[in-house]
Amino acid sequence: MPYALLSVSDKTDIARFAADLVSRGWQILSTGGTAQALRTAEIPVTPIAEFTGFPEILGGRVKTLHPKIHAGLLARTTVPGDTEELERHGLSRIELVAVNLYPFRETVARADTTLALALDKIDIGGPTMLRAAAKNHAFVWPLCDPADYEQVIDALDTGDQANTELRRRLAAKVFSHTSTYDAAVSGYLGSQSADGSADLPAEILVSLVRTATLRYGENPDQRAAFYRDASQAPFGVPAFQQLHGKDLSYNNLLDIDGALLAIRPYLGGERTACAIIKHTTPCGLALGKIPAEAYQKALACDPLSAFGSVVAFSHPVTEAAAELLADLFVECVIAPGYAEGALRILQAKKNLRILQPSAGAFSESAGHVQAGLDARGVGGGLLVQDSPRTPGPEIFHASEDVRVATQREPSEAEWADLAFAWSAVQSVKSNAIVLVTGEATIGIGAGQMSRVDAVELAVKKAGQAGLDTRGSVLASDAFFPFADGLSAAAEAGVAAVVQPGGSVRDAEVTDAADSHGMAMVFTGRRTFRH
Repeated sequence: MPYALLSVSDKTDIARFAADLVSRGWQILSTGGTAQALRTAEIPVTPIAEFTGFPEILGGRVKTLHPKIHAGLLARTTVPGDTEELERHGLSRIELVAVNLYPFRETVARADTTLALALDKIDIGGPTMLRAAAKNHAFVWPLCDPADYEQVIDALDTGDQANTELRRRLAAKVFSHTSTYDAAVSGYLGSQSADGSADLPAEILVSLVRTATLRYGENPDQRAAFYRDASQAPFGVPAFQQLHGKDLSYNNLLDIDGALLAIRPYLGGERTACAIIKHTTPCGLALGKIPAEAYQKALACDPLSAFGSVVAFSHPVTEAAAELLADLFVECVIAPGYAEGALRILQAKKNLRILQPSAGAFSESAGHVQAGLDARGVGGGLLVQDSPRTPGPEIFHASEDVRVATQREPSEAEWADLAFAWSAVQSVKSNAIVLVTGEATIGIGAGQMSRVDAVELAVKKAGQAGLDTRGSVLASDAFFPFADGLSAAAEAGVAAVVQPGGSVRDAEVTDAADSHGMAMVFTGRRTFRH
């Protein structure tokens, strides 16, 4: 009578699977809660402690870590020495293992999880049994997913027990399951540093779980899916509740990521920030006393590009803002809340995706691979860096690195616009230039190969929108390598500039600013976003 060892955290279909095995002449070995569930279903079970002759100890921490279990899992019937050793020691083969692991990932996904509770949910015996069965899959059925129970029963019924392809596939799934489980543990422990920072380790283990299969990728001929880091509570893009609309697309998710970056510096302020995102970069960004004002100011920057955009607010959407939004085709709206009337207006648009963040959506430590780390794929590898810091305008005023480089100091109104512009430019694709008036973008030059082109594009976009660039301020995400970009800004009437500085020609650029009567501020920090 062959032995099957069943020990599962997820008890989906386990009673039926056990009953199917028993009816086919198998004897069931089991532990703790699984054994109790099978007994409740009136299925005969032999407890592990009875099989090994050794009791569970340390509060159940040690129960399957026993030679009688692992010799039974690792013995090969084609190796005479293995069979002889089993007989000599009075051991039996175990020919099927169905195990799924303690709910570590589900536990750490809760924001209130303590380190002690997380450690308690790290499975030791389960992965060990699964790996042993998977290594010896030619002789042992290794199962970690209830979805596979039925096909194994079918193989037993059809006499296809030597199905090497099925066994290999199940073994591969086991090693995938245990490795991502271990990666979740590694990622969680690595994120528990005292200062909340992540390391750049020699090896990165990532535990990603698929949360959605997407209709297609960037283009219809590309397959795509969405995965999230399973080593901790959802953060960033996965930390949203969708209240309405059709499923999110690959490009929607990219734009939502861009919206989070754009809106984050303005969270917690008294005024509302509104970011209108197109192809992951803002085409309009503004502050307003109320959401409707912020949206109108942001939209004025580039109303043409706003068609088909993602719109994000730092404050709950009011009914007045929703009425304005209803006049534009928008793919997604993101806000920390919606007035009842606003939600009713927006839901009248059948396909509009309406998103509301949960805890962690706007986390400053949000990353891609793990919290605090950003990653981008390149051919044959992965680039990893610290997540960008996106300080709000109040940090700009408090920074010791911010200094005036020109003879003229900015006016009070210019200081306010420079602070807003410096936070705004960090979410724009490089080379990036933003023009700002009244804490609202009026022209954005993004993704240009030269900085002077970015300036000229920003000025051109402002002109196309009918906005006056005279008296505006400019923010640049990197230094001006030559004075030509600054001179182009001066010709458009730009009154003040904020940029990192650090060019070998800083003096030349500063002289050009002085010659035009411009104020220029250096921040000492570059904010490229390639």
